[in-house]
Amino acid sequence: MDSQVAEAAPVPAADSVAGSVAGAAVDSGVPAGRRAGRASGVASRRFGPVALVVAGGLSVQFGSAVAVLLMPRAGAFGVVTLRLVLAALVLLLVCRPKVRGYSRADWGTVVAFGAAMAGMNILFYQSIDRIPLGAAVTLEVLGPLVLSVVASRRLVNLAWAGLAFGGVALLGGGGFDGLDPLGAGFALAAGAMWAAYIVFSARTGRRFPQADGLALAMAFGAVLSLPLGIAEAGGALVVPSTVALGLGVALLSSVLPYTLELLALRRLPAPTFAVLMSLEPAIAAGAGFLVLHQALSVTEGLAIALVIAASIGAVRTQKAAAAATAPAVT
Repeated sequence: MDSQVAEAAPVPAADSVAGSVAGAAVDSGVPAGRRAGRASGVASRRFGPVALVVAGGLSVQFGSAVAVLLMPRAGAFGVVTLRLVLAALVLLLVCRPKVRGYSRADWGTVVAFGAAMAGMNILFYQSIDRIPLGAAVTLEVLGPLVLSVVASRRLVNLAWAGLAFGGVALLGGGGFDGLDPLGAGFALAAGAMWAAYIVFSARTGRRFPQADGLALAMAFGAVLSLPLGIAEAGGALVVPSTVALGLGVALLSSVLPYTLELLALRRLPAPTFAVLMSLEPAIAAGAGFLVLHQALSVTEGLAIALVIAASIGAVRTQKAAAAATAPAVT
């Protein structure tokens, strides 16, 4: 794992697809790659990596809430397929990634990233088809928490991860006993794939320019999920209203958050990013309340506060460490 930590060290921010999506309508005369680089450079200066992670978390969890509403139409596998296929099409059209000039190691990284992405989504949607969204995300986030503990080289990071773990456990307090065991198992397995996603997202972001690696990985993940979606949903996948909802899920849960996270991982170490993922249960609880009308208890509110405190502590520790190691200006 030490080699993974070394590769996850902060590097200067690079291009992303977010800028090219935002500027396509008003800057059609400029090549897509240049538009992406220019806009994402402005975004990375204006918004710090923590803000990018939080924005991505908000997007993905509200997208998951919409996906729950879509499942009666297409099933869990069908929703995953719509999400990944439509997201891949959007990214491929916007990024137009090249496929030549990459090494075998580059392709191995992007294939691993795509497989982790597909596995994470397939397992997670199987989970939320059986257990509530908040509980599923609470169990899933254990994967990033374990990654932060294993990958961290600083004792204080273990303390922040422990605090976040306590908040996650409290958030699920009194609610896990009655959960469907298979659904809980799917959520835990999705957490393991989430940890792999963090590692390979960081590696892909440094091996491929702009969001090319993300687009290629998303396409590979879509190919993996397509047979499962067709087998379960069949013709429901091409019903216009279902496709429209699927496109919304794809944009909210894949295109926007994965692009923001890819950009953030170029500037954040993997342990800090993993602890920030502890915010996901809190965001999921809010999405469940607003979209699915799931109320929050006092205990759940306290749990959310603990998770947020752990995330803030992890970020402040990372900034203090970076300041301590920065060369003095004379």
